[in-house]
Amino acid sequence: MEKQRFGLAAAVVFLTLVQVSVSVPFVVLHGIAAACSEGKEANFTQLLSNFSGSPGFCLEVGNGELDSWFMPLAKQAEIACEKVKQMKELRQGYNIVGRSQGNLVARGLIEFCDGGPPVYNYVSLAGPHAGISSVPMCGSGLWCEIADELIKSDIYSDFIQDHLAPSGYLKIPTEMKKYLESSKYLPKLNNEIPNQRNSTYKERFASLHNLVLIKFEDDKVIVPKDSSWFGFYPDGDFGPLLTVRETKLFQEDWIGLKPLIDTGKVEFVSIDGAHLKISNIDIVKYVVPHLQNRPSSEQKRFNRKTKEPLHT
Repeated sequence: MEKQRFGLAAAVVFLTLVQVSVSVPFVVLHGIAAACSEGKEANFTQLLSNFSGSPGFCLEVGNGELDSWFMPLAKQAEIACEKVKQMKELRQGYNIVGRSQGNLVARGLIEFCDGGPPVYNYVSLAGPHAGISSVPMCGSGLWCEIADELIKSDIYSDFIQDHLAPSGYLKIPTEMKKYLESSKYLPKLNNEIPNQRNSTYKERFASLHNLVLIKFEDDKVIVPKDSSWFGFYPDGDFGPLLTVRETKLFQEDWIGLKPLIDTGKVEFVSIDGAHLKISNIDIVKYVVPHLQNRPSSEQKRFNRKTKEPLHT
């Protein structure tokens, strides 16, 4: 009888440990003009939790939609860092799902967050990782009118850099000198500034267990869309478009992306559709496995449309 009780107790402990091992929590970082309080973002986070069985949290920065436009990204990353450090659920580590601009805050958590919990897997949906060559207009409404006027101004001025979030990752290929000298976020995030490259940022990014880069083939918001795969234009020209392996960021290994790719830890995914338009089938196939803290047979570097290995 005692042996049976011991066996039952051992089984309960084992199952508990298994449950813990596959239930690493995750956070979602929404994009511009969005907020965690909106149904769309809340529903997306809940959907991921339902599919993966892992606890998920939409991590809000400031007041959401307004600050996503007008708070500089360095400040957004700083606030996000303090929040994750205060969340007891994340103390043993967590995974990240980033959406559009939220990916740059996500990478700020990975690279800049001193004393923060470790990040294991990172799934990027339409992230402008190499920058954008133009800022999409906001639209209608008072706040959008203000944002649009700022966009039309000197994007690399201190005032715009401090008051318009997308200015922190606008990268005009023909104005590289100005970009490197005046842009206040992406050059630091990508370790682009000569003689100022930070080995800690590189080590932290390279420590990821898995990185999933999802590009949307009909994306008109991230320009060029290959920025979602760290591809971009060459310095000084708007063409031809460089693949990630053709960039100096990869070849000179500025942020630790090269060893991640070389060791098979990066999955390049191409999805038909417009910006952030992803089906539940593709969510289950490409996102969910990386929120379950266990290997998946789907974790291969295949192009979804051709099923051929990507040569990037």
